[in-house]
Amino acid sequence: MKRLFLALSFLACSIAYSAEPIRIGMIEGFSGPFANAGQAVIRNLQLAIENVNARGGVKLPDGAHPLALVTYDSKQGVEEALIGLRQMTDQRIGVVVQGNSSAVAAALIDAVEKHNARVPDQRVLFLNYSAVDPTLTNEKCSFWHFRFDANADMRMHALTEVIKTDASAKRVYLIGQDYSFGQQVAKVARSQLAAKRPDVVIAGDELHPIGKIKDFTPYITKIKASGADTVITGNWGNDLTLLVKAAREGGLNVKFYTFYGNGLGAPAAIGDAGVGRVRAVAEWHPNAGQGVKNSASDAFYKAFRQRYPSPEDDYVHMRMHLMIEMLATAIEKAQSTEAAKVAKAMEGARYQNAFHEASMRATDHQLIQPLYVSVMQKIADGAIRFDNEGSGYGFKTERYIPAAATALPTSCRMRRSD
Repeated sequence: MKRLFLALSFLACSIAYSAEPIRIGMIEGFSGPFANAGQAVIRNLQLAIENVNARGGVKLPDGAHPLALVTYDSKQGVEEALIGLRQMTDQRIGVVVQGNSSAVAAALIDAVEKHNARVPDQRVLFLNYSAVDPTLTNEKCSFWHFRFDANADMRMHALTEVIKTDASAKRVYLIGQDYSFGQQVAKVARSQLAAKRPDVVIAGDELHPIGKIKDFTPYITKIKASGADTVITGNWGNDLTLLVKAAREGGLNVKFYTFYGNGLGAPAAIGDAGVGRVRAVAEWHPNAGQGVKNSASDAFYKAFRQRYPSPEDDYVHMRMHLMIEMLATAIEKAQSTEAAKVAKAMEGARYQNAFHEASMRATDHQLIQPLYVSVMQKIADGAIRFDNEGSGYGFKTERYIPAAATALPTSCRMRRSD
């Protein structure tokens, strides 16, 4: 049986804790085609946990508790993820986190619902940092599930706000991974383009097997043949890196509007061909503080790079740091680690630091936060301060969308726990 791996994160080893660690169980793919995405999450969560522990951990009536991360390699599979959840509940781990697959997230929501009904004295919270299928906080919403990333509809809303004013976008090609998330990206792209740019022609709509394509050249050939001037993709991990690599090698001269084009090898794979052409949407990016004197955003990014100096480790997610901070605050507010009490403390909770603010919408447990659409630049040209992953390329803010403007309606009809 696969073992759980536990890492206590102490930034200051001299701190004396008076109580047992609060364990956070991470179920994610750490092997296979998307291993780099899983490892990127570990780095972000580890640093966020270290920051909480460095200031004394989580204060409860029985003393100060450090946070500890327990990891399980799901290999990006639903069945493996469910095995991981069972192992964690067997060990009475009360908080589970996951994100790099909406299909896995949907299965975990259902499994957590069933576990919590069956074992009410060992209930579990599920915190989602990246699974963005909108159904997870709409028709499949759960009291036990909280999402800390903007959902696919919210991300697409940000991208299409830019496309709305992009006069050069006339023929758009949609390409994505063939599972619930990729299907939703294509669906909402069509809908939002029809509403905001009815003159745009959908030149193609392609779904490909997730994590199985090694050479995207045939897809690039189709895009070129379609006459598209713009590509929209929700691809992530190696599926994005290999797609943009094939585009560069195939001389595809189009604009890319992406969900995740700002990391995991994508900027280096794109190279000069992406300057001014590749856009990404995120809740934050390293150059978000550009032009701000003594920028707190810059300080946050530099602290990450100091902790993880290797260029290949440079993929920072503000939402993951925020998630750990909001969890620690909710536990302290509830004065308990019991799942229902922590969930109630997290509903409606607000987060604010010197450069970012967010709130957890109680109706559906969807985090509402600003979004940035940024465009790829070459650091040597002087337009940006920081590059991504040592590639020489980074991203500059093109459009900032305030939190209130990112919020979309929800169809959630949540059954709340006592």
